[in-house]
Amino acid sequence: SKELNLITIICFICLHVKLHPSHLTKKPPSTLLSEKVAQMMEWTSKRSVIRMNGDKFRRFVRAPPRNYSVIIMFTALQPQRQCGVCRQADEEFQALANSWRYSSAFTNKVFFASVDFDEGSDVFQMLNMNSAPTFLHFPSKGKPRKADTYELQVRGFAAEQLARWVADRTDVQIRIIRPPNYAGPLLLGFLLAGIGGLAYLRRNNLEFLFNKNVWAFSALCFVLIMTSGQMWNHIRGPPYAHKNPSTGQISYIHGSSQAQFVAETHIVLLFNAAITMGMVMLCEAASSDLEIGKRKIMCVAGIALMMVFFSWLLSVFRAKYHGYPYSFLMS
Repeated sequence: SKELNLITIICFICLHVKLHPSHLTKKPPSTLLSEKVAQMMEWTSKRSVIRMNGDKFRRFVRAPPRNYSVIIMFTALQPQRQCGVCRQADEEFQALANSWRYSSAFTNKVFFASVDFDEGSDVFQMLNMNSAPTFLHFPSKGKPRKADTYELQVRGFAAEQLARWVADRTDVQIRIIRPPNYAGPLLLGFLLAGIGGLAYLRRNNLEFLFNKNVWAFSALCFVLIMTSGQMWNHIRGPPYAHKNPSTGQISYIHGSSQAQFVAETHIVLLFNAAITMGMVMLCEAASSDLEIGKRKIMCVAGIALMMVFFSWLLSVFRAKYHGYPYSFLMS
């Protein structure tokens, strides 16, 4: 009887080991970590931005152990999503990742990855994310904090701005390296050549250089361009507009007074130009030698331009500065 019980126990133990061998194959954390880092390095050697789906995200970003940080861009690049901003942000993110991958300071402490909505919708649901593009930093220790979410609407998606944010979150300094762009110098060269050619053709009659209307028009164009926010766009690199991937609604006016879209500057430029045109027409109607009927038409048109476009400009101001109490013609 004792021998039978001993044989039964031995058989049970052997059967348990055969059916549940997990304790024999479980890898120590150090081995698992080294394998994860090696796999991330292999992917990075092929592509600076690692493409992740739900399984990769859970295994290499969410699951411990992990001693590296991951900067992830959540995007929607498929054509049916019609996210133009996502494509622009992806180009800047690629420039950032390439600059880090091919720099002399490259280490395995920071990796760059992307999760496309159509390849990892479960990740979007897991993180309660309903807009794209979005940049998140997953630190090597602990959970992401509020500062680990990049303020895209405020700072724009230029690679230089992203590099400053990465340096703030990871202490990794990345110098952005871009391929040479000859469009600017070529355009400037053509412009100077055109001006020189025009001056040569009119070399016997340069009175147009002393025409006050030409200089006044040039000065107005310069002032309108500078006051509409073009320099801010050049420095910050904001998106042209924002499209909500869940609703498909496109926003051309940023809802905050601390940021703007490129389309918003174009709208403001158009409104200011129309108001300026109305003021010029009023001045011409008061001082020109035209017939009285034409001067009345110019006066009415100038007043209409100023009233309508100033009302629209004020409505944009109210949309950005919430709580502003005043409006004109329209709210």
